[in-house]
Amino acid sequence: MEYVRQVVAFGPRPIGSEAHKKLQAYIREHLKNDNLEEDVSTADTPAGKFPITNFIAKFPGTKDGIVVISGHYDTVYNLKSFVGANDGGASTGLPLELANVLREHKEGRPTVWLVWFDAEEAVQQWSPTDSLYGSRHLAEKWQQEGVLPKIKAFLLLDMIGDKDLDIQRDTNSTSWLEDMVYQAAEKLGCSPHFFATETAIEDDHLPFVRLGVPSADIIDLDYGPNNSWHHTSQDTLDKVSPKSLEIAGNTVLQVVWTLGISK
Repeated sequence: MEYVRQVVAFGPRPIGSEAHKKLQAYIREHLKNDNLEEDVSTADTPAGKFPITNFIAKFPGTKDGIVVISGHYDTVYNLKSFVGANDGGASTGLPLELANVLREHKEGRPTVWLVWFDAEEAVQQWSPTDSLYGSRHLAEKWQQEGVLPKIKAFLLLDMIGDKDLDIQRDTNSTSWLEDMVYQAAEKLGCSPHFFATETAIEDDHLPFVRLGVPSADIIDLDYGPNNSWHHTSQDTLDKVSPKSLEIAGNTVLQVVWTLGISK
């Protein structure tokens, strides 16, 4: 939660802004000793071209394969009062805490790559070409480099700080991996927060799904009364719950260790 507070304190963080650059420096500083790689490209958007950077921190494990855990760190481009505490802040802060865990605990788990995606949000209006700029670039890059077949699972965290946590089952995700997420939540006693409803979600996992990578989006899209806080100035720090972050973080770690003992 403290990481989320610090991220939100930068204010709105759309691509091209000074706050966005400051957040990049913040992420870079926290991960400088973690085999950090930066995937730099240019997003060609309806508002012009912007440099974007995906951050990849690698944590070796003792089991075969790679598990990717990811989230996005940008906020909506055309909402200047949007600080994105849940949508952007939570998905930046929680992986920073996961890094602390992964540094200390590597036995019995696969190698984990933590990824902070840039430019997930649309610049003008959500469409296949105006969204997911960072994840589309990295998926294509890893395909060209032959990385994708080595990935056992791709786990995406998005909007997982909502005090009223109700994670939907995503029908665009890989069914067996979604099942594993639910089983992990059951084991931890937090399954009431998962999969009461299902829907098809467009998010940073889609470029990887389309290229055959087993993927699961862990997301609560129902944010506020009738989803009234999503992409509004109401997405503020007081709406975010440390308990919800803990539930999402522990569940995804349980999945990682489960993948360590599965074929």
